[in-house]
Amino acid sequence: MADVTVRELRNQGGRVLQRVAKGESLTVTLDGRPVAELRPLPGRALPAATILARWRGLPSVDGRAFRADLDRTLDTSL
Repeated sequence: MADVTVRELRNQGGRVLQRVAKGESLTVTLDGRPVAELRPLPGRALPAATILARWRGLPSVDGRAFRADLDRTLDTSL
C-alpha cells in the first residue's frame, strides 16, 4: 500500500482519488505517521436476474472432454 501525505491529499485530491478509483489502496500520513486509509469501494452486486441471464448465455461444457484436457495438461504426479 502506497503512502500519501495529508498535504498531497489536500493539494492533489483529485489525482489521489483517481488512483483510488483505479483500484489502488493508499495510506494517508501526517508527520510521517499513518492516520487513515483510502481504498476503493467494493463493486455493486448484480441483480439475480442479470446473473441468471448471463449464466444462461454461457456455452455448455462437456465434462468428459474437459477432464481429458486437464489430464493432458496437468502433471498428475504432483
